[in-house]
Amino acid sequence: MKLSVSAWCIQKKLFGKEMTILDFIRFCHENGVKYVELLDCFLSGERDIKEVKELLKELDMEVSAYSISNDFVLSESSDRRSQVEYMKKSMDTALELGTRIMRVFSGNNKDGISLDMAEDWIVECFQEAAPLAEQKGITMVLENHGLLAGKSYQVKNIIDRTCSRALKSNADVGNFMLVNENPLEAVKLLKDQIGFLHLKDLKKVDSAEADTVEADTKECYTAIDGSVYQGAVLGKGDVPIPEIIAYMKASGYQGFLSIEFEGPGDPEEGTTECIAYAMKELDK
Repeated sequence: MKLSVSAWCIQKKLFGKEMTILDFIRFCHENGVKYVELLDCFLSGERDIKEVKELLKELDMEVSAYSISNDFVLSESSDRRSQVEYMKKSMDTALELGTRIMRVFSGNNKDGISLDMAEDWIVECFQEAAPLAEQKGITMVLENHGLLAGKSYQVKNIIDRTCSRALKSNADVGNFMLVNENPLEAVKLLKDQIGFLHLKDLKKVDSAEADTVEADTKECYTAIDGSVYQGAVLGKGDVPIPEIIAYMKASGYQGFLSIEFEGPGDPEEGTTECIAYAMKELDK
């Protein structure tokens, strides 16, 4: 298995212009990480891509995945077609960056749209994008994110219905907590369809602390049962990270484990701790 770090780990500093995507790549190199997951929201054009490619070559690093934020749950068919075109165009960017893995979403739940209708639209859009992905050798990895594809069975159902080798799962082990699903059991259900995995830890916040903690909104999330979770350094939350890594290793998974730290405090410090922890677990 190969360790990667997602640029989302330091999204506060990237959005706040305290760091650039090149700074992020250098940060990962300094911490002994060869693979980086890059998001389209942090790349603003061909110049950025050119500079990223040059730095990656200089540092002998590679892109593990290129992540986009599509949304197929849109009532207008023309809007859904636009999202499919966005996805198709992004495949070329992924290839230009040197990766054949592209992280994708299903879409966000919206008032007036039933879950069944939303799933039909999601599947239709993936079926439209899949032939081009197969042709280009791209694997789209669907992240369990939100209510429409939050649970493992929902992700599996979308993948099964799309019926393409170009669509697999990006199992975000932290996100399963937000839909009250055991992350290890979720990974077991999806194991034959996992093409990428996000290492993320979350810690449940006691109800007495929730109001105080929720003031730090960027690092807090409310689960479907109303429980509040806060991002945590790997190994310091409630996600069974060691068991998941051991299971994936025993299952013969050879792909990426990409750290996605979303906890409070300085993101560089938190991510550095996550890297050290993950490296230790991978060496076992």
